[in-house]
Amino acid sequence: MSDSQANDVPHGRLVAKMLLIVVGMFGFGFAMVPIYDVICEVTGLNGKTGRAAEAALTYQEDPNRTLRVEFVSTLNASMPLEFHPVVKTMEIHPGKVYETAYSATNNAGRELVGQAVPSVVPGAAASYFQKTECFCFTRQEFKEGETREMPLRFVVDPALPKHIKTLTLSYTFFDITDKEG
Repeated sequence: MSDSQANDVPHGRLVAKMLLIVVGMFGFGFAMVPIYDVICEVTGLNGKTGRAAEAALTYQEDPNRTLRVEFVSTLNASMPLEFHPVVKTMEIHPGKVYETAYSATNNAGRELVGQAVPSVVPGAAASYFQKTECFCFTRQEFKEGETREMPLRFVVDPALPKHIKTLTLSYTFFDITDKEG
């Protein structure tokens, strides 16, 4: 065996290992979205609190406990929209379904498409905050100059830890007009 043949074997193994790493990284990239969705659904991270219409029907209202829910709105820097909650705070009882809305006006001078991304604070409360109807479930199409109230229906699970007295529901609206395709 010559010296050049002896050097080819270690290089071949290195190339095979590198190709295996590339294939593994490619597969991991495809698996990231479903893994992220499962983690967010289980932990309530990133405001993914689920659509729990069925669960809301099984809750028993706790009239002896009152929580404060604060509603907040923010816009991505490039979003030409006026966006705010219709009501800034509500006093609620866990287990009871409540309705409110957010208002949006398109100031872009053109049609646009937006998507609202929710977040619940404290994070430990996210899995107890169940939205049964929300404008954040779908993309929102706005005509030029259009103003719209977008409904929100929610219930807080009575199993929410007793030390949590205030919840903040925040929405950030993003312009996805150019990302439609």
